[in-house]
Amino acid sequence: MSTPPPRPADAGALVAATSAPAPSLRHHRSFQAYWLGEATALAGSSVSAVALPVIAAMELDATPGQVSMLASTVMAPGFLLALPAGVAGDRCSKKRLMVGTDLAAAAAIAVVPACWAAGTLSMPVLYCVALLVGALTVLHQAAAIAIVPELVEPDLVPDANARVMAAFAVAGSAGTYGGTAAVSLLGAARCLLLDSASYLISAWCASRISTAHAVRHPARPRPGVITLIREGMAHVLRDPLQRPLVLTMAYHAFAEGIVVTYFAYYLLTELHYGNTGLGLVLGAVGAGSLAGALVAGRLVDRIGPGAVLLLGFAAYPICGTPILLARSGHGWLIALVTAAALQAVAVTAAASTQRSLRQQLCPRHLQSRVQQTSVWLVAGARLLATVAAGAVAAVVGVWAALLTGMVLLLGPVALLWVSPVRQLKVMPGTATALPDPASRSLEEGGDRVH
Repeated sequence: MSTPPPRPADAGALVAATSAPAPSLRHHRSFQAYWLGEATALAGSSVSAVALPVIAAMELDATPGQVSMLASTVMAPGFLLALPAGVAGDRCSKKRLMVGTDLAAAAAIAVVPACWAAGTLSMPVLYCVALLVGALTVLHQAAAIAIVPELVEPDLVPDANARVMAAFAVAGSAGTYGGTAAVSLLGAARCLLLDSASYLISAWCASRISTAHAVRHPARPRPGVITLIREGMAHVLRDPLQRPLVLTMAYHAFAEGIVVTYFAYYLLTELHYGNTGLGLVLGAVGAGSLAGALVAGRLVDRIGPGAVLLLGFAAYPICGTPILLARSGHGWLIALVTAAALQAVAVTAAASTQRSLRQQLCPRHLQSRVQQTSVWLVAGARLLATVAAGAVAAVVGVWAALLTGMVLLLGPVALLWVSPVRQLKVMPGTATALPDPASRSLEEGGDRVH
């Protein structure tokens, strides 16, 4: 008996297979819950950023040194705890870590209005709360940023990061302006209850997410914390793409930190634009950040991630030049507002692209440690920048400090230009850039060839 010829595939099935809809974040419930929770918590934190200095200065008659110390207690955990937080993010369930840190932060923030109502509020209480919330934020972000590749498919990681940054731009601006209004209406201490509530909402949202691509850790003896930190740092330093990305971000943070230290001061005291002018510039930064996050994915698709990074970091100092040339007057204020918006578009598009690129290049079991290595370097660079800015301003003046920062902002462009990052035309996780099956099997096993 002869064997019948194979039956041809059904044409309808072939059409259905080839026309299957591309994956989308629009109906991705876990990502939507994550996105909403993180944005809500950021809006609440922006309210606290307004309220805490007001409480210190107006309620407790804090000295300038005490206000500076309060700001330092918020920033210090970013440098001191970033690397151990990365280990925790890779060792523990990221979802549980997010929920736990949100609940703890809600309780910590609520201490301030409780002490205020009881008449026992003092600067040491504010220091302790700020330090604790800062530490919890570092731990939370170690999990929250690194969890994105576990929530969505690789092709959706760039879009997911862009949407998160867009939401952060809106939430940050809304929280800052809303916080200013709320402080006037409710009082600074009562406003912190809004932040506490935002953490509770964030915890509920985090509890609703499902990590479809979570890392499964094999049952074996766990190395020590120092060993795990070194593993994450070694991965960054030996990777030909991630190393220049992380060093570029740290260099940019140092140069930008010098400019940011005196930008508002120069705008208010030398150019005499007042709170209205400063508010317009900050509003333009928020709008530009939103626009940059929204266009980042399209720019990457059109010109490639390498070009987006180069153009973004090159545009930043160029758009910052007007502050060095500005004089008083409405015309210059319009120029500064426009430049601030364009500057925010550039840096946000570049930041979203580099984050997605690092996440695509990094094995899943190292996501938090690699992320926190970058956070640690950036936080350290910002701390050094405040010292450097003060030293330059003390010797040659504030304008010279701004000029120094702007010149140094050209450094990241040079770093990227001489690195392999410049040649990237597509994201590593996209269909056109997927490695061959043999290399993918190695990567899934946790090893990468450099």
